[in-house]
Amino acid sequence: MTANFDRIARAYRWLEYLSFGRVLERCRFYQLDHIRDRRDALVIGDGDGRFLARLLRQNPQMHAEAVDLSPVMLNLLAERAAAINASDRLTVHCEDARELSPSGKYDLVATHFFLDCLTTEEVRTLAERLRPHLVSGAVWIVSDFAIPRGAAGLPARAIVSFLYTAFRLLTGLQVNSLPRYDEALKEAGLSLTDRREWLGGMLFSELWQAEATDQPQLKSH
Repeated sequence: MTANFDRIARAYRWLEYLSFGRVLERCRFYQLDHIRDRRDALVIGDGDGRFLARLLRQNPQMHAEAVDLSPVMLNLLAERAAAINASDRLTVHCEDARELSPSGKYDLVATHFFLDCLTTEEVRTLAERLRPHLVSGAVWIVSDFAIPRGAAGLPARAIVSFLYTAFRLLTGLQVNSLPRYDEALKEAGLSLTDRREWLGGMLFSELWQAEATDQPQLKSH
């Protein structure tokens, strides 16, 4: 069964604010200052397009492709692009990212709160399909939930479990646990170069890079 995010598309922003305030938004936008020189972006599951609109606005040379299975989400995303006169730099694909067959070359991939909708094997398949389409030095942004170690792990586990239950009821999402996305990205030849955490490690934003000639040092925050 495929999840139907049309059901929550128009309310998604306010559901997010009611649940986490602006923290998820800060998580999405965190890496923007690190990607000002990118030209060809693939943004998967960006929802209502808040990240994509800001990305296009700060990178006037960029063309972006947006992939989402929800027509309503894509319409909201396209409206945001039109509001900043960037429609001519955006191509939308209404399709299941698990069946994505990319045709372009990208120096940026962004997946914000999307990989948690996939199983580990599905993330692995997606990474394998995308890897040949990433140019040298391309980066992949991942923002998502995590279960931190130690005392913070217990409340985080309860919150993540609640969110999966809520999304199963609201959208029909069948996945019920966080994927081991990092294993999949490493297997595809990407290296972690930056990580920032919020809420004791329950939220994070990471920057992964393809074909780095020298192993970069992971920055801590």
